[in-house]
Amino acid sequence: MLFILKKIIGNLLLPLPFLLLLMAIALALLWFTRWQKSAKVLLSLSWLSLLLLSIQPVADRLLMPLENHYSTYQEKTPVDYIVVLGGGYTYNADWAPSSNLFSNSLPRVTEGVRLYREHPGAKMIFTGAEAISNPVSNAKVAAMVAESLGVPEQDIIALPQAKDTIEEAQAVAQLAGQKKILLVTSANHLPRAMRIFQSAGLDPIPAPANQLATQGPLNPWEKIFPSANYLSHSERAWYETLGSLWLNLKD
Repeated sequence: MLFILKKIIGNLLLPLPFLLLLMAIALALLWFTRWQKSAKVLLSLSWLSLLLLSIQPVADRLLMPLENHYSTYQEKTPVDYIVVLGGGYTYNADWAPSSNLFSNSLPRVTEGVRLYREHPGAKMIFTGAEAISNPVSNAKVAAMVAESLGVPEQDIIALPQAKDTIEEAQAVAQLAGQKKILLVTSANHLPRAMRIFQSAGLDPIPAPANQLATQGPLNPWEKIFPSANYLSHSERAWYETLGSLWLNLKD
């Protein structure tokens, strides 16, 4: 129950639902009260915030500090385990395996497979519990994708009980102990994940995937027009900030 409540509150505080809620309050004030000036100010600030968070220069500037903590892992020093954290997913047996992983999850798995091929003898660990009403766990779906990309079943370990990063770290600690592990997750999530895994007594090697923020060349219209894609970048920055604040409160 606490996990579900945490997810509900966390999602309500994300930019899009939070700003839409503020706009709804402003509209209610405009239509049903005499607080016209306050309503106009609230509506204008909410609209402007949504606009700014949806354009590339703002969104990527917010996300980049998180993603720049760690560089892509290129070394070939032997490791025992490659741990790939779970993310968004669904399950449809009629789809191609990779179609069941959302955009924040598939790059984690493909980076994990790349690292597996660079480290002969390592085992892959996939984490993630079943979503509500989904009979197949996140870990199992990610493992299926890895198998479809050529990773042998005997080199795959699924940990399907963990519901969040804290539980993922605890499950990996029970299995891996003091073995050498690579920790693969989205670049924006990796700073918080490293902190959690270190708190669980592990000393993982960071291996970022799914970098989103860019300073590279873009078409001019990609920088100036609002986009749901760039709003999602702002959302990831804010989500990780909320996660770090929650960790601070727990500590």
